[in-house]
Amino acid sequence: METIRLIIDEHKLLGHQLYKLAKSDLEKKYRGAALGWSWALVKPMIRIFVFWFAFTVGMRGGKPVEGYPWILWLIAGFLPWFYMQDMLTGGAGCIRKYKHLVTKMKFPVSTIPTFESIANMYVHWVLLAITIVIFALAGHLPDIYFLQIPFYMLLMFMFFTVWALFSGLLAAMSVDFLNLVKSFTTAIFWLSGIMYNVDSIHNPTIRLILKFNPITVICGGYRKCFIYKQWFWQDPVELLCFFVTLVVFVLLALWAFKKLRKEIPDVL
Repeated sequence: METIRLIIDEHKLLGHQLYKLAKSDLEKKYRGAALGWSWALVKPMIRIFVFWFAFTVGMRGGKPVEGYPWILWLIAGFLPWFYMQDMLTGGAGCIRKYKHLVTKMKFPVSTIPTFESIANMYVHWVLLAITIVIFALAGHLPDIYFLQIPFYMLLMFMFFTVWALFSGLLAAMSVDFLNLVKSFTTAIFWLSGIMYNVDSIHNPTIRLILKFNPITVICGGYRKCFIYKQWFWQDPVELLCFFVTLVVFVLLALWAFKKLRKEIPDVL
């Protein structure tokens, strides 16, 4: 409880400055690029096009799903992945990226993962708006199921902010951990049900294991809103698995913060 209070106090100390720092993080990321912030949108679009071309044109797959073209099914699952991918690697490296704040001034370390997450969420909101427009142009207007998008967005923000705190602290102590995370990102992508429907897997044990993966739950949740038209409470086991994983990482993040917070400035 003492560690939780300390983290809350550090966030209160910065208050609205967190949003300014998030904006500054985005500006720093794309500074010097001719297209500026547009790269945050161009890169996802290129990646979606490549996968669509490979699976639909090259492999002649990509059959319609629930009456939706496969490209829309692909976009719905890819939408949250771009945020989660940035948080997997960027979250793990966030404290190292801002080591000048940690070493040269008494900066609240626990807030760094938070404004890193907020910065990536800004990009996610823009991509979400574009996705809704694409679906509307394809004849699929927003409906009542879209009301649960903020719920899945909140779950995503909570988990990956906690992940960033945990992994950021470990990566600050050892660059090997950061390299390990980067090397596993591609494997995580293919094992998380972004390119396939986890519920179509016949082995119930494998399906259950995959539902402990927050990426699987979030990507599936977005597709429930856009494609499958299902409510989040229709699969209570999935939500239970998500919150079990969230609690585990909260405990790990609190442990790492308590043990490593004072050592990080010296290590960096």
